[in-house]
Amino acid sequence: MLERPGVELIGYSDRLSVAPGEAIRFMISTERLEYESALVRLIHGDTNPNGPGFKEEVFPGVLDGHHRGERQETRTGSYVLVENGDSLRVGSFTLQAWIMPTLPNRGRWQALLSRWSSNTHRGYGMFLDPDGYLTLMLGAPGTVERVRAGTRLCRDEWQFVAATFDHEAGAACVHQSPVSRWSRVELTSISERVDIDTASCSEVTAAFCIGAAGDLVASRHYVADAFDGKIDRPRVFARSLASAELERLARGEDPAEVAAGVVLAEWDFSAEQGSTSIQDVGPHRFDGSAVNMPTRGVTGHNWSGAETDFRLRPNEYGAIHFHSDDLEDAGWRPSIEWTVPTGVRSGVYALRLRAGDSEDHIPFVIRPSVGESHARVALLLPTLTYLAYANERMGDPMQPNSPFDWPSAWDPLDHYLDAHPELGKSLYDVHDDFSGVCYSSALRPIVSLRPKYRFRFLHAPRHLAGDLYLTDWLEHVDVEYDVLTDGDLHEEGQALLEGYAVLITGGHPEYWTANMIEAVEAWVGTGGRLMYLGGNGCYWVTSVHTERPHVIEVRRGYAGSRGWESEPGELHHSTTGELGGLWRYRGKLPNRLLGVGFAAEGADGQSIGYRRTHASYEEAVSWVFEGVEQEAFGSHGLVMGGAAGDELDRADRFLGTPPEAIVLATADGFGDAYDIPVEDDVRWRGRRRRGEVRADVVLTRNASGGAVFSVSSISWAGALSHDRYQNDVARISGNVLRGFMTPAGAGA
Repeated sequence: MLERPGVELIGYSDRLSVAPGEAIRFMISTERLEYESALVRLIHGDTNPNGPGFKEEVFPGVLDGHHRGERQETRTGSYVLVENGDSLRVGSFTLQAWIMPTLPNRGRWQALLSRWSSNTHRGYGMFLDPDGYLTLMLGAPGTVERVRAGTRLCRDEWQFVAATFDHEAGAACVHQSPVSRWSRVELTSISERVDIDTASCSEVTAAFCIGAAGDLVASRHYVADAFDGKIDRPRVFARSLASAELERLARGEDPAEVAAGVVLAEWDFSAEQGSTSIQDVGPHRFDGSAVNMPTRGVTGHNWSGAETDFRLRPNEYGAIHFHSDDLEDAGWRPSIEWTVPTGVRSGVYALRLRAGDSEDHIPFVIRPSVGESHARVALLLPTLTYLAYANERMGDPMQPNSPFDWPSAWDPLDHYLDAHPELGKSLYDVHDDFSGVCYSSALRPIVSLRPKYRFRFLHAPRHLAGDLYLTDWLEHVDVEYDVLTDGDLHEEGQALLEGYAVLITGGHPEYWTANMIEAVEAWVGTGGRLMYLGGNGCYWVTSVHTERPHVIEVRRGYAGSRGWESEPGELHHSTTGELGGLWRYRGKLPNRLLGVGFAAEGADGQSIGYRRTHASYEEAVSWVFEGVEQEAFGSHGLVMGGAAGDELDRADRFLGTPPEAIVLATADGFGDAYDIPVEDDVRWRGRRRRGEVRADVVLTRNASGGAVFSVSSISWAGALSHDRYQNDVARISGNVLRGFMTPAGAGA
């Protein structure tokens, strides 16, 4: 862990899962002159002295080495890069688009359409100035001309904007007209004469960009002046259009008819929404690519509200929402590369970095090779949930209110993240313009993805660090196991699970794709046994970008316990087109697969124990509690002192819990800090019904021999190691694991 946030030593890998024979690269940044590396297998992350303590297995000679330190830079901001924009060397021109600025007067320049070098102040472009005025910029050596509109643009209002330049007459113009009849911005057209060397404006090394201004330095693009807001139907014309022509374009007339023969570029943002490709439907095909994942699948200036699926009325979804804090790929240079040799044991590994008193772990999973013989037990790490929470800032005053009432205690890495906002945000955060963050990427340093990280509201590990409770338990019970990731399951489906007798989830498998749900449903339906050792599983609809598998997408919709709400008409995922929100409203209720569904969340500093039900004493299920003498169990643990806490599930027949599901134990009596989810708050008309806030231990079996055992609590895993694994939670978990591993035994 980064013990001293002021001395940087941190990195990331280019993949979260790697198989023998495949290569993995590590990108590292440090202020130290030198650092050392080593390969370790992560076994237990929690440093709490009441538990086993931090455990890692070092592999001497594998990735040992001393390396020269390098400080690497991260630049945020999304934009469209026109790859062959070098051809956009124009004399007279018109730049035109519809725009909806979301931070128009944020005190810095924002580029809309530009071929402009922020370093040399050369080129041309249409900008918003620091005060939010539409401005045409023309730059030549020693000269910068600016033509500014007379009315400041308003936030969240659509405007038709254009900038024209006639190089023969030396005349420049900016034009803006509101889309709404109720706009506070007046129709404005400002013309001025300028004296500038037109050829020098075009002879610039900068790339043509939409939503930013870009410089080409050492064959790499560096952008500045990033725009916050939406841009719709940007176009470039090869002459200065007259006011009457601009007014016709503003009314939506075909540019080929308005300005026949002079259309240079016309980008259609509604095409290929699930791609990073940007199509130019003009005659010269100045196609581009979206960089740093600007938000696609968003409403345009002409959205009527008649349709909310961008696939059904694409002409009303011709916009892209750009953000100055978007980040897809930190873009760091590789520091270390390693090809995993054959024969390496599957598990959770890390590249450990050390320099002086600074330390970092870059975690990754080594999974079995496809078609290779493997263990009978697999641990499925919820890496999509890791990405959803990656670098989350809940509790930051700029973010929505935290769902937790218990005072937070920041981990040292939280302080590092606070000092480095360029590392991007989580799907629980909002952008600087308060629109929701709907994409998250693995290609950046993720401080919450560290084995010693402690979640500030629990004062205990969560996500990867919390899932290492399970790896240490599996080591203790001496069961051979493999480690898989959500990404593996999404990519390979049911075939990945074939041959495994038991699949164990991590503690918080909240984010699932349709492929994952279908794969596990089919596997359990044909005899697979699932141990759901967590809480709030299969909750949010999640998609994986087909071109960028390191990127996931979530649209929050209008229900569910959420940090932000989707804008009207923007609930469908751009990456897949599917309806976002809760799986509950797509008919994939978690209760049907897991036997339980999300019931409550909260943190008041105290987790509690369970109490067995009468049904748990029936002979058919009593094997689950072999060696457990007391009716009550689980009032201990490293996560707030109990096995039931943090986020909870319950059985609910009305929400799909199968009739054959048996509730074996229940934890209730939680304090007022625990809230039912928003969707149940509506269901019960705002009343917290007695008994709804609880965690149920449920066993479900089917005719094919498949079974699901659910504990319904994130805190469960933290209770396994109590008294050196000599406790009721560990016994119950071990009984189920052994029973599920027996083909026709107690788990059948």
